Amino acid sequence: MAITALPPDTDADIARVTEALAMITPRWNVRILLALSGPPQRYRELAAKVSWLQNGQLHPKLKSLCDAGLVERTEHTARHVTYGHTERGAALLPVLPVIVSWAEEHLEKADRPLPAIEQIEDSLTLLTRRHAAAILWVLKSREEVSGRALARIVMPSSDWTNVYPPLRQLVADGLVDTEGIGRPYRLSAAGHGLGPVLGALSAWSAGQPLNQAAHHPVWGHPQAKPAPKPWVSSQSRPAPAALPPARTGVSSPAWHNRDLFSHATTARPKTALPAGGPRR
Repeated sequence: MAITALPPDTDADIARVTEALAMITPRWNVRILLALSGPPQRYRELAAKVSWLQNGQLHPKLKSLCDAGLVERTEHTARHVTYGHTERGAALLPVLPVIVSWAEEHLEKADRPLPAIEQIEDSLTLLTRRHAAAILWVLKSREEVSGRALARIVMPSSDWTNVYPPLRQLVADGLVDTEGIGRPYRLSAAGHGLGPVLGALSAWSAGQPLNQAAHHPVWGHPQAKPAPKPWVSSQSRPAPAALPPARTGVSSPAWHNRDLFSHATTARPKTALPAGGPRR
């Protein structure tokens, strides 16, 4: 069933990415996936790695990840059960450094260096906003669109004024720009910069190699980016598990685990950027 008025292939692409984000964005899901890196583990081994979860929180999280096809539960005997990544879950891990790369350039510059896992979680939260994926797709492909036109494309079966709450949120998040009431909407610098992230998520959700992200029909062709907008800081979270480096053709820096999970890396050369970026 179509969710937008876009062509069927594009509509299906947006639906897959939206579903993928809904699988991985819930709190602790990415951290649990990272903690499962390596050989399958028993429940108590995994629980020791995610000790910040309270009693009773880990089991339903594991069940939801199993239901999503990202984690596999193997019952060797009644007393010997292990958990590990499925092939689909393992294929997701190289997407995470791509998200970190975008976050380092476009998210807020906090008072303290942020662990990469926090940048991943903040970025995923922005992308999971209601109708966010469809709005971003339309603005990327059409450059500037009025609110009424966006509503006809993104939510054709709804009252057109319903497009404004998600649009205002995306503007507040720093992913979309407008010159004011009645003026068209367009992607910000940070919105344009999402190309590698959304291209990688699209490839992964379609079961394709991540190097296909560079050939995505919408996000595979970078365009000029407008100036970024300021935003506000967020609170810190518990210490993360280790994240493996990217293993795909998607452009991303050659990080070491200690760089990814202690704080934002400073090893790679980077041009000076004005303070500010999307809200967390």
